[in-house]
Amino acid sequence: MGKHKKKIARLLGIDVKTVKSIVKNGCGVQPKPRSDKIVLDEPLLRKVFSRCEGYMQRVHEVLNEEYGIPIGYSTLTRRIREMGLGENASTRSYHVDDVAGEEMQHDTSPYKVKIGGKETSVIGSGLYLRYSKMRYVWFYRRFNRFIMKCFMDEALRFFGYGARTCVIDNTSLAIWYGTGQRAVFAPEMVNFSKNYGFEWKAHEVGHSDRKAGVERSFWTVETNFFPGRTFADIEDLNAQAFEWATQRYAKRPQAKTGLIPLQTFEAEKPYLVKLPEYVSFPCQEHHRSLDDYGYAAFDGNYYWAPEYTKDAQKIKEVKIIEYAKIIVLHYKNTEPLRYCLPKDGVRNERFTPDGVKPAYQPRNRKKSSGEEEKALRGMGKTVSDYVDMVKTKNSGIHYPHHFLRELYLLLRKMAQPLLEQTIERALKYRVNTIEAIARIAAACLKPNTGTLPEIEVSHDYMEREAYQKGRFCDEPGLDTLESIFNRDGSDPQNPEKE
Repeated sequence: MGKHKKKIARLLGIDVKTVKSIVKNGCGVQPKPRSDKIVLDEPLLRKVFSRCEGYMQRVHEVLNEEYGIPIGYSTLTRRIREMGLGENASTRSYHVDDVAGEEMQHDTSPYKVKIGGKETSVIGSGLYLRYSKMRYVWFYRRFNRFIMKCFMDEALRFFGYGARTCVIDNTSLAIWYGTGQRAVFAPEMVNFSKNYGFEWKAHEVGHSDRKAGVERSFWTVETNFFPGRTFADIEDLNAQAFEWATQRYAKRPQAKTGLIPLQTFEAEKPYLVKLPEYVSFPCQEHHRSLDDYGYAAFDGNYYWAPEYTKDAQKIKEVKIIEYAKIIVLHYKNTEPLRYCLPKDGVRNERFTPDGVKPAYQPRNRKKSSGEEEKALRGMGKTVSDYVDMVKTKNSGIHYPHHFLRELYLLLRKMAQPLLEQTIERALKYRVNTIEAIARIAAACLKPNTGTLPEIEVSHDYMEREAYQKGRFCDEPGLDTLESIFNRDGSDPQNPEKE
Protein backbone atom coordinates (compact mmCIF):
# COMPACT_ATOMS: atom_id res chain seq x y z
CA MET A 1 0.00 0.00 0.00
CA GLY A 2 1.55 3.31 -1.10
CA LYS A 3 1.91 6.51 0.89
CA HIS A 4 1.41 10.13 0.02
CA LYS A 5 4.45 12.09 -1.15
CA LYS A 6 4.06 14.63 1.68
CA LYS A 7 4.04 11.86 4.27
CA ILE A 8 7.18 10.31 2.70
CA ALA A 9 8.92 13.71 2.77
CA ARG A 10 7.90 14.20 6.41
CA LEU A 11 9.16 10.75 7.42
CA LEU A 12 12.49 11.17 5.58
CA GLY A 13 12.93 14.81 6.56
CA ILE A 14 13.42 16.00 2.98
CA ASP A 15 11.65 18.38 0.64
CA VAL A 16 8.46 17.28 -1.18
CA LYS A 17 9.94 18.38 -4.52
CA THR A 18 12.87 16.01 -3.97
CA VAL A 19 10.44 13.13 -3.38
CA LYS A 20 8.51 14.00 -6.55
CA SER A 21 11.74 14.14 -8.60
CA ILE A 22 12.85 10.71 -7.34
CA VAL A 23 9.45 9.16 -8.07
CA LYS A 24 9.42 10.65 -11.55
CA ASN A 25 13.02 9.90 -12.63
CA GLY A 26 13.82 6.85 -10.54
CA CYS A 27 16.80 6.12 -8.27
CA GLY A 28 19.25 5.20 -11.03
CA VAL A 29 19.75 8.74 -12.31
CA GLN A 30 23.25 10.07 -11.48
CA PRO A 31 23.97 13.80 -11.04
CA LYS A 32 25.45 15.49 -14.08
CA PRO A 33 29.20 16.12 -13.82
CA ARG A 34 30.45 19.70 -13.73
CA SER A 35 31.42 20.96 -17.12
CA ASP A 36 34.12 23.30 -15.70
CA LYS A 37 35.75 20.76 -13.37
CA ILE A 38 39.56 20.72 -13.64
CA VAL A 39 41.11 17.27 -13.47
CA LEU A 40 44.63 17.34 -12.03
CA ASP A 41 47.12 14.70 -12.97
CA GLU A 42 48.35 13.27 -9.66
CA PRO A 43 51.93 12.47 -10.81
CA LEU A 44 52.21 16.02 -12.21
CA LEU A 45 51.01 17.54 -8.95
CA ARG A 46 53.48 15.45 -6.94
CA LYS A 47 56.30 16.48 -9.27
CA VAL A 48 55.51 20.21 -9.03
CA PHE A 49 55.02 19.97 -5.26
CA SER A 50 58.45 18.37 -4.82
CA ARG A 51 60.06 20.89 -7.17
CA CYS A 52 58.64 23.84 -5.22
CA GLU A 53 59.69 22.27 -1.89
CA GLY A 54 56.13 22.25 -0.61
CA TYR A 55 55.43 26.01 -0.88
CA MET A 56 51.76 26.18 -1.91
CA GLN A 57 51.86 29.66 -3.40
CA ARG A 58 54.73 28.71 -5.69
CA VAL A 59 52.97 25.46 -6.73
CA HIS A 60 49.91 27.51 -7.68
CA GLU A 61 52.02 29.92 -9.77
CA VAL A 62 53.86 27.12 -11.64
CA LEU A 63 50.63 25.30 -12.51
CA ASN A 64 49.10 28.51 -13.87
CA GLU A 65 52.13 29.94 -15.70
CA GLU A 66 54.00 26.87 -16.98
CA TYR A 67 51.26 24.28 -17.39
CA GLY A 68 48.31 26.57 -18.09
CA ILE A 69 46.07 24.99 -15.45
CA PRO A 70 43.78 27.75 -14.08
CA ILE A 71 43.02 26.05 -10.80
CA GLY A 72 41.86 28.02 -7.77
CA TYR A 73 44.19 28.29 -4.81
CA SER A 74 41.67 26.84 -2.33
CA THR A 75 40.95 23.93 -4.69
CA LEU A 76 44.68 23.26 -5.03
CA THR A 77 45.28 23.21 -1.28
CA ARG A 78 42.29 20.90 -0.75
CA ARG A 79 43.57 18.51 -3.40
CA ILE A 80 47.06 18.49 -1.87
CA ARG A 81 45.57 17.74 1.55
CA GLU A 82 43.55 14.87 0.08
CA MET A 83 46.73 13.41 -1.42
CA GLY A 84 48.53 13.74 1.93
CA LEU A 85 51.41 15.77 0.53
CA GLY A 86 53.57 17.71 2.99
CA GLU A 87 52.04 16.12 6.08
CA ASN A 88 54.19 14.45 8.69
CA ALA A 89 52.98 11.12 9.84
CA SER A 90 51.42 11.72 13.24
CA THR A 91 52.34 9.34 16.00
CA ARG A 92 49.87 8.26 18.59
CA SER A 93 50.45 9.68 22.06
CA TYR A 94 51.30 7.19 24.74
CA HIS A 95 50.86 7.15 28.47
CA VAL A 96 53.78 6.68 30.85
CA ASP A 97 52.73 5.07 34.10
CA ASP A 98 53.71 6.56 37.43
CA VAL A 99 56.27 4.19 38.91
CA ALA A 100 57.52 4.73 42.43
CA GLY A 101 61.12 5.97 42.54
CA GLU A 102 61.49 6.00 38.76
CA GLU A 103 61.20 9.59 37.57
CA MET A 104 61.58 13.24 38.54
CA GLN A 105 61.26 16.31 36.28
CA HIS A 106 63.09 19.65 36.16
CA ASP A 107 62.33 22.83 34.25
CA THR A 108 62.64 26.63 34.45
CA SER A 109 60.20 29.43 33.69
CA PRO A 110 60.64 33.23 33.50
CA TYR A 111 58.38 35.54 35.53
CA LYS A 112 57.76 39.23 36.08
CA VAL A 113 57.25 39.70 39.83
CA LYS A 114 56.81 42.84 41.93
CA ILE A 115 59.65 42.80 44.45
CA GLY A 116 59.88 45.77 46.79
CA GLY A 117 57.20 47.55 44.75
CA LYS A 118 59.22 47.26 41.52
CA GLU A 119 58.53 44.80 38.71
CA THR A 120 61.52 42.48 38.47
CA SER A 121 62.48 39.66 36.09
CA VAL A 122 63.19 36.38 37.86
CA ILE A 123 63.63 32.78 36.73
CA GLY A 124 61.77 30.06 38.59
CA SER A 125 63.37 26.63 38.85
CA GLY A 126 61.30 23.63 39.85
CA LEU A 127 61.93 19.95 40.67
CA TYR A 128 58.97 17.56 40.66
CA LEU A 129 58.84 13.98 41.94
CA ARG A 130 56.38 12.38 39.57
CA TYR A 131 55.00 9.57 41.70
CA SER A 132 54.49 11.43 44.98
CA LYS A 133 53.86 14.90 43.38
CA MET A 134 56.33 16.57 45.75
CA ARG A 135 57.67 19.92 44.53
CA TYR A 136 60.66 22.15 45.23
CA VAL A 137 60.65 25.72 43.84
CA TRP A 138 63.31 28.45 43.96
CA PHE A 139 63.77 31.79 42.16
CA TYR A 140 66.95 33.33 40.75
CA ARG A 141 68.02 36.55 39.05
CA ARG A 142 69.98 34.55 36.49
CA PHE A 143 70.27 30.87 35.69
CA ASN A 144 73.30 29.03 34.31
CA ARG A 145 74.85 25.58 34.54
CA PHE A 146 76.44 26.20 37.94
CA ILE A 147 73.18 27.54 39.40
CA MET A 148 71.34 24.56 37.92
CA LYS A 149 73.68 22.20 39.77
CA CYS A 150 73.29 24.20 42.99
CA PHE A 151 69.50 24.03 42.70
CA MET A 152 69.47 20.28 42.09
CA ASP A 153 71.82 19.80 45.06
CA GLU A 154 69.62 21.90 47.37
CA ALA A 155 66.41 20.17 46.27
CA LEU A 156 67.79 16.64 46.58
CA ARG A 157 69.39 17.42 49.95
CA PHE A 158 66.03 18.71 51.17
CA PHE A 159 64.20 15.56 50.05
CA GLY A 160 67.10 13.31 51.08
CA TYR A 161 66.19 11.08 48.14
CA GLY A 162 66.03 11.24 44.36
CA ALA A 163 64.52 9.33 41.45
CA ARG A 164 66.60 7.32 38.99
CA THR A 165 65.75 9.49 35.97
CA CYS A 166 65.44 13.26 35.64
CA VAL A 167 63.43 14.39 32.58
CA ILE A 168 64.39 17.82 31.22
CA ASP A 169 63.88 19.82 28.06
CA ASN A 170 66.61 20.20 25.44
CA THR A 171 68.50 22.88 27.33
CA SER A 172 72.13 23.59 26.53
CA LEU A 173 72.81 23.81 30.27
CA ALA A 174 72.83 20.01 30.37
CA ILE A 175 73.03 18.86 26.74
CA TRP A 176 76.26 18.99 24.75
CA TYR A 177 74.63 18.36 21.38
CA GLY A 178 71.60 16.57 19.92
CA THR A 179 67.98 16.48 21.08
CA GLY A 180 65.58 13.96 22.57
CA GLN A 181 66.77 10.36 22.44
CA ARG A 182 69.81 11.44 20.40
CA ALA A 183 70.93 13.99 23.00
CA VAL A 184 74.50 13.75 24.25
CA PHE A 185 74.85 15.29 27.70
CA ALA A 186 77.82 17.40 28.77
CA PRO A 187 80.44 15.32 30.63
CA GLU A 188 80.31 17.80 33.51
CA MET A 189 76.58 17.20 33.98
CA VAL A 190 76.92 13.43 33.56
CA ASN A 191 79.51 13.29 36.35
CA PHE A 192 77.30 15.51 38.48
CA SER A 193 74.26 13.24 38.12
CA LYS A 194 76.28 10.09 38.86
CA ASN A 195 77.14 11.43 42.32
CA TYR A 196 73.43 11.64 43.15
CA GLY A 197 72.45 8.33 41.54
CA PHE A 198 70.28 9.53 38.63
CA GLU A 199 70.53 9.95 34.87
CA TRP A 200 69.41 12.79 32.62
CA LYS A 201 66.75 12.21 29.97
CA ALA A 202 65.64 14.80 27.39
CA HIS A 203 62.16 14.68 25.87
CA GLU A 204 61.62 15.04 22.13
CA VAL A 205 61.37 18.49 20.59
CA GLY A 206 57.78 19.73 20.80
CA HIS A 207 56.84 17.08 23.39
CA SER A 208 56.90 19.25 26.49
CA ASP A 209 53.94 17.26 27.84
CA ARG A 210 56.47 14.55 28.68
CA LYS A 211 57.28 16.67 31.73
CA ALA A 212 53.75 17.91 32.25
CA GLY A 213 54.05 17.54 36.01
CA VAL A 214 56.65 20.29 36.40
CA GLU A 215 54.88 22.40 33.74
CA ARG A 216 51.73 22.14 35.84
CA SER A 217 53.76 23.21 38.87
CA PHE A 218 54.61 26.52 37.20
CA TRP A 219 50.96 27.06 36.28
CA THR A 220 50.05 26.46 39.93
CA VAL A 221 52.74 28.97 40.96
CA GLU A 222 51.13 31.61 38.72
CA THR A 223 47.57 30.94 39.86
CA ASN A 224 48.01 29.87 43.48
CA PHE A 225 51.27 31.33 44.81
CA PHE A 226 51.78 34.80 43.27
CA PRO A 227 48.23 36.24 43.56
CA GLY A 228 47.71 38.33 46.69
CA ARG A 229 51.31 38.07 47.92
CA THR A 230 53.88 40.83 48.36
CA PHE A 231 57.65 40.38 48.48
CA ALA A 232 60.16 42.70 50.14
CA ASP A 233 63.16 41.20 48.31
CA ILE A 234 64.14 38.03 46.51
CA GLU A 235 65.08 36.38 49.81
CA ASP A 236 61.53 36.98 51.04
CA LEU A 237 60.18 35.60 47.75
CA ASN A 238 62.17 32.39 48.13
CA ALA A 239 61.25 32.01 51.80
CA GLN A 240 57.55 32.20 50.96
CA ALA A 241 57.95 29.91 47.93
CA PHE A 242 59.77 27.30 50.02
CA GLU A 243 57.08 27.33 52.71
CA TRP A 244 54.29 27.17 50.11
CA ALA A 245 55.79 24.29 48.08
CA THR A 246 57.07 22.09 50.91
CA GLN A 247 54.39 22.71 53.55
CA ARG A 248 51.09 24.02 52.23
CA TYR A 249 51.01 22.43 48.80
CA ALA A 250 52.63 19.22 50.01
CA LYS A 251 49.83 18.72 52.55
CA ARG A 252 46.99 19.50 50.13
CA PRO A 253 45.05 16.53 48.65
CA GLN A 254 45.38 16.17 44.87
CA ALA A 255 42.25 16.91 42.86
CA LYS A 256 42.06 13.64 40.87
CA THR A 257 43.39 11.04 43.29
CA GLY A 258 42.82 12.72 46.65
CA LEU A 259 46.31 11.65 47.72
CA ILE A 260 48.45 13.93 49.88
CA PRO A 261 51.98 14.37 48.40
CA LEU A 262 53.72 14.36 51.79
CA GLN A 263 52.17 11.03 52.75
CA THR A 264 52.78 9.54 49.29
CA PHE A 265 56.42 10.63 49.51
CA GLU A 266 56.86 8.68 52.76
CA ALA A 267 55.51 5.58 51.01
CA GLU A 268 57.78 6.16 47.99
CA LYS A 269 61.03 6.53 49.97
CA PRO A 270 61.96 2.79 49.89
CA TYR A 271 61.94 2.93 46.07
CA LEU A 272 63.95 6.15 45.73
CA VAL A 273 67.74 6.50 45.67
CA LYS A 274 68.97 7.79 49.01
CA LEU A 275 71.37 10.71 48.76
CA PRO A 276 74.91 9.53 49.62
CA GLU A 277 76.56 11.23 52.57
CA TYR A 278 79.87 11.70 50.74
CA VAL A 279 78.43 13.96 48.02
CA SER A 280 80.16 17.34 48.10
CA PHE A 281 78.51 20.66 47.32
CA PRO A 282 78.76 22.03 43.74
CA CYS A 283 81.48 24.62 43.33
CA GLN A 284 83.45 26.47 40.68
CA GLU A 285 86.90 28.02 40.75
CA HIS A 286 87.86 31.66 40.05
CA HIS A 287 91.18 33.49 40.10
CA ARG A 288 91.40 37.13 41.17
CA SER A 289 94.21 39.65 41.57
CA LEU A 290 94.44 41.61 44.82
CA ASP A 291 94.49 45.39 44.74
CA ASP A 292 96.91 47.53 46.74
CA TYR A 293 94.67 47.30 49.81
CA GLY A 294 94.44 43.50 49.77
CA TYR A 295 90.91 43.20 48.36
CA ALA A 296 89.72 40.78 45.66
CA ALA A 297 86.74 41.81 43.53
CA PHE A 298 83.99 39.21 43.14
CA ASP A 299 80.43 39.64 41.84
CA GLY A 300 80.34 43.39 42.43
CA ASN A 301 81.81 43.35 45.96
CA TYR A 302 85.28 43.29 47.54
CA TYR A 303 86.67 40.67 49.90
CA TRP A 304 89.83 41.12 51.97
CA ALA A 305 92.60 38.51 51.91
CA PRO A 306 95.56 38.38 54.34
CA GLU A 307 99.00 39.30 53.06
CA TYR A 308 100.97 36.29 51.90
CA THR A 309 104.61 36.23 50.88
CA LYS A 310 106.66 33.52 49.25
CA ASP A 311 110.40 33.77 48.67
CA ALA A 312 110.31 37.35 49.98
CA GLN A 313 107.73 38.33 47.33
CA LYS A 314 104.14 39.30 47.91
CA ILE A 315 101.58 37.04 46.25
CA LYS A 316 99.02 39.23 44.48
CA GLU A 317 96.69 36.51 43.19
CA VAL A 318 94.14 34.52 45.16
CA LYS A 319 91.97 31.55 44.27
CA ILE A 320 88.25 31.84 45.01
CA ILE A 321 86.05 28.75 45.30
CA GLU A 322 82.39 29.70 44.81
CA TYR A 323 79.59 27.67 46.41
CA ALA A 324 75.86 28.33 46.41
CA LYS A 325 75.91 30.65 49.43
CA ILE A 326 79.57 31.13 50.40
CA ILE A 327 82.95 31.76 48.82
CA VAL A 328 86.32 30.53 50.05
CA LEU A 329 89.56 32.49 49.50
CA HIS A 330 92.92 30.85 49.87
CA TYR A 331 96.45 30.72 48.60
CA LYS A 332 98.27 27.47 48.08
CA ASN A 333 98.98 25.55 51.30
CA THR A 334 97.26 28.16 53.50
CA GLU A 335 94.18 28.03 55.67
CA PRO A 336 91.12 29.13 53.66
CA LEU A 337 89.14 32.24 54.48
CA ARG A 338 85.35 31.91 54.23
CA TYR A 339 82.80 34.63 53.44
CA CYS A 340 79.02 34.36 53.29
CA LEU A 341 77.67 35.88 50.09
CA PRO A 342 75.69 39.10 50.72
CA LYS A 343 71.99 39.57 50.07
CA ASP A 344 70.74 40.15 46.56
CA GLY A 345 71.36 43.67 45.30
CA VAL A 346 74.34 44.46 47.57
CA ARG A 347 77.10 46.06 45.49
CA ASN A 348 80.41 47.87 46.03
CA GLU A 349 80.71 46.76 49.66
CA ARG A 350 83.93 45.71 51.43
CA PHE A 351 83.97 42.59 53.56
CA THR A 352 86.57 41.54 56.12
CA PRO A 353 86.66 38.64 58.62
CA ASP A 354 85.17 39.23 62.06
CA GLY A 355 87.70 40.77 64.41
CA VAL A 356 90.17 41.62 61.64
CA LYS A 357 90.83 45.21 60.62
CA PRO A 358 93.03 45.64 57.53
CA ALA A 359 96.00 47.93 57.92
CA TYR A 360 95.18 49.89 54.78
CA GLN A 361 91.72 51.05 53.85
CA PRO A 362 90.81 52.69 50.53
CA ARG A 363 89.19 56.07 51.08
CA ASN A 364 86.87 56.40 48.14
CA ARG A 365 86.02 53.13 46.50
CA LYS A 366 82.60 53.73 45.01
CA LYS A 367 81.80 55.86 48.04
CA SER A 368 78.29 57.23 47.94
CA SER A 369 77.10 60.57 49.26
CA GLY A 370 74.07 59.27 51.15
CA GLU A 371 75.09 60.55 54.58
CA GLU A 372 76.18 63.95 53.24
CA GLU A 373 72.97 64.33 51.24
CA LYS A 374 70.88 63.54 54.31
CA ALA A 375 72.76 66.15 56.33
CA LEU A 376 72.41 68.77 53.56
CA ARG A 377 68.66 68.26 53.28
CA GLY A 378 68.41 68.79 57.02
CA MET A 379 69.84 72.32 56.60
CA GLY A 380 66.60 73.69 55.16
CA LYS A 381 64.32 73.72 52.15
CA THR A 382 66.60 75.96 50.08
CA VAL A 383 69.55 73.61 50.46
CA SER A 384 67.29 70.62 49.73
CA ASP A 385 66.07 72.27 46.51
CA TYR A 386 69.67 72.95 45.52
CA VAL A 387 70.56 69.27 46.11
CA ASP A 388 67.69 68.30 43.81
CA MET A 389 69.11 70.62 41.16
CA VAL A 390 72.58 69.08 41.54
CA LYS A 391 71.19 65.58 40.94
CA THR A 392 69.38 66.50 37.71
CA LYS A 393 70.93 65.45 34.40
CA ASN A 394 71.14 69.00 33.03
CA SER A 395 72.92 70.45 36.06
CA GLY A 396 76.30 70.23 34.34
CA ILE A 397 77.79 68.33 37.30
CA HIS A 398 79.41 65.12 36.11
CA TYR A 399 80.28 63.73 39.55
CA PRO A 400 77.35 64.58 41.85
CA HIS A 401 78.52 62.35 44.72
CA HIS A 402 81.88 64.10 44.90
CA PHE A 403 80.18 67.50 44.52
CA LEU A 404 77.77 66.83 47.41
CA ARG A 405 80.60 65.72 49.68
CA GLU A 406 82.56 68.91 48.90
CA LEU A 407 79.43 71.02 49.33
CA TYR A 408 78.78 69.51 52.74
CA LEU A 409 82.34 70.27 53.88
CA LEU A 410 81.92 73.89 52.76
CA LEU A 411 78.45 74.59 54.15
CA ARG A 412 79.06 73.17 57.59
CA LYS A 413 81.61 75.99 58.13
CA MET A 414 78.98 78.69 57.51
CA ALA A 415 76.50 80.29 59.84
CA GLN A 416 72.84 79.71 58.99
CA PRO A 417 72.08 83.23 57.63
CA LEU A 418 75.15 83.17 55.36
CA LEU A 419 74.39 79.63 54.28
CA GLU A 420 70.81 80.46 53.24
CA GLN A 421 71.85 83.63 51.41
CA THR A 422 74.64 81.83 49.54
CA ILE A 423 72.64 78.77 48.49
CA GLU A 424 69.60 80.86 47.54
CA ARG A 425 71.72 82.81 45.06
CA ALA A 426 73.50 79.64 43.85
CA LEU A 427 70.14 77.98 43.22
CA LYS A 428 68.76 80.99 41.37
CA TYR A 429 71.70 81.14 38.95
CA ARG A 430 72.24 77.34 38.84
CA VAL A 431 75.82 77.55 40.07
CA ASN A 432 77.55 74.20 39.55
CA THR A 433 81.04 74.63 41.01
CA ILE A 434 82.23 74.71 44.60
CA GLU A 435 84.61 77.57 43.78
CA ALA A 436 81.73 79.77 42.60
CA ILE A 437 79.74 79.04 45.75
CA ALA A 438 82.77 80.01 47.84
CA ARG A 439 83.05 83.32 45.94
CA ILE A 440 79.36 84.04 46.55
CA ALA A 441 79.85 83.43 50.26
CA ALA A 442 82.93 85.68 50.27
CA ALA A 443 81.00 88.46 48.53
CA CYS A 444 78.19 88.17 51.07
CA LEU A 445 80.74 88.54 53.90
CA LYS A 446 82.18 91.83 52.61
CA PRO A 447 81.17 94.81 54.78
CA ASN A 448 78.90 97.53 53.36
CA THR A 449 78.02 95.50 50.30
CA GLY A 450 74.31 95.54 51.00
CA THR A 451 72.19 93.37 48.79
CA LEU A 452 74.01 91.85 45.85
CA PRO A 453 72.73 93.10 42.49
CA GLU A 454 70.29 90.93 40.60
CA ILE A 455 71.50 89.72 37.23
CA GLU A 456 69.14 88.74 34.47
CA VAL A 457 70.18 85.30 33.31
CA SER A 458 68.52 83.22 30.64
CA HIS A 459 69.16 79.51 31.02
CA ASP A 460 68.72 78.89 27.31
CA TYR A 461 72.12 80.43 26.53
CA MET A 462 73.27 77.18 24.93
CA GLU A 463 70.76 77.76 22.12
CA ARG A 464 72.11 81.19 21.25
CA GLU A 465 73.89 81.68 17.94
CA ALA A 466 77.04 83.08 19.57
CA TYR A 467 77.32 80.06 21.87
CA GLN A 468 76.86 77.66 18.97
CA LYS A 469 79.63 79.38 17.00
CA GLY A 470 82.11 79.42 19.88
CA ARG A 471 81.46 76.01 21.40
CA PHE A 472 84.47 74.53 19.56
CA CYS A 473 86.93 77.22 20.70
CA ASP A 474 89.38 76.73 23.55
CA GLU A 475 88.20 77.97 26.92
CA PRO A 476 89.84 81.33 27.78
CA GLY A 477 92.01 81.65 30.84
CA LEU A 478 90.26 83.62 33.60
CA ASP A 479 93.26 84.23 35.83
CA THR A 480 93.74 87.74 34.44
CA LEU A 481 90.07 88.66 34.90
CA GLU A 482 90.07 87.36 38.46
CA SER A 483 93.11 89.48 39.30
CA ILE A 484 91.31 92.55 37.88
CA PHE A 485 88.20 91.92 39.99
CA ASN A 486 90.30 91.47 43.13
CA ARG A 487 92.46 94.62 42.82
CA ASP A 488 91.19 95.74 46.20
CA GLY A 489 93.32 92.98 47.75
CA SER A 490 90.44 90.84 48.97
CA ASP A 491 90.59 87.09 48.53
CA PRO A 492 87.15 85.57 47.99
CA GLN A 493 88.54 82.12 48.72
CA ASN A 494 89.68 83.23 52.20
CA PRO A 495 87.30 85.94 53.42
CA GLU A 496 88.66 85.60 56.97
CA LYS A 497 91.82 87.47 55.89
CA GLU A 498 89.88 90.68 55.35
